[in-house]
Amino acid sequence: MQLLLAVLALAYVAPSTEDSHWCYEIQAKEPNSHCVGPDQWPGNCKENQQSPINIVTAKAKSNPRLTPFIFVGYDKKKQWQIKNTQHSVEMTLGGGMCIIGGDLPARYEAIQLHLHWSEMSDKGSEHSIDGKHFAMEMHIVHKKMASSSKGQDSDKLAVLGFMVEVGTKTNKGFQPLVEALSRISKPHTNSTVTECSLQDMLPPSDKLHSYFRYQGSLTTPTCDETVIWTVFKEPIKIHKDQFLEFSKNVYYDKDQKLNMKDNVRPLQPLGKRQVFKSHAPGQLLPLPLPTLLVPTLTCLVASFLQ
Repeated sequence: MQLLLAVLALAYVAPSTEDSHWCYEIQAKEPNSHCVGPDQWPGNCKENQQSPINIVTAKAKSNPRLTPFIFVGYDKKKQWQIKNTQHSVEMTLGGGMCIIGGDLPARYEAIQLHLHWSEMSDKGSEHSIDGKHFAMEMHIVHKKMASSSKGQDSDKLAVLGFMVEVGTKTNKGFQPLVEALSRISKPHTNSTVTECSLQDMLPPSDKLHSYFRYQGSLTTPTCDETVIWTVFKEPIKIHKDQFLEFSKNVYYDKDQKLNMKDNVRPLQPLGKRQVFKSHAPGQLLPLPLPTLLVPTLTCLVASFLQ
């Protein structure tokens, strides 16, 4: 009898694996929530090279090797798959889009784009710059296409982080994504974004020369420390109405009771890491044509093969 009672007690207090998935603080605070908030995230989330961080511009060290990126295939207009992952809005990329330069050790292929946001204009970014948070933060995740050294894990991924701030002008490049949000209100639902290009979503190319670089981690479990982070100084600007569509149309739960917002991991200690910054735009020179030709063709060939 005592053994039976012990088994029943364990069954009662232990939530199922499905109920104890990781979540953000706003979800963990919900009544009857069994999900695990940021302070209890599993995996490598307690290690010492975690992301996001506060970038202190005065302490960032200038690095002449941080040259402008070459964005191969970013100008392609395509229909992209988009989904509500229950943690964010994620757009599946690929198709021969890659980045070259920026002192990256290899070519990196774009695999997905996702966003973090709040319903307030100063709380939605994961990274902060000189203590300032922005309305949103967009991450374009890239995976390494080739490796010059086997067994190195710290550079598997290269993530481009873009701050998003609220302005008075509609961002036409963002509008196809905004219009798709109402079709993925519930978690694990999918739709498509009508033809758009990543290039149209980004700041002007002449504004992409200024950025910060540091070694960090994924900002979601299992927080693997495998990311070369690039955080751009120039923010993307979208209209307030476009911004509010995210927290209005997307939900964490299938019953659509908890609007998706504040899907942001708290800042992590920088520790002994150094944050670097690119040189002033006037000092940055594009990579020579022979250096670019082979990797660019590789990306284009990969596009045709998919």
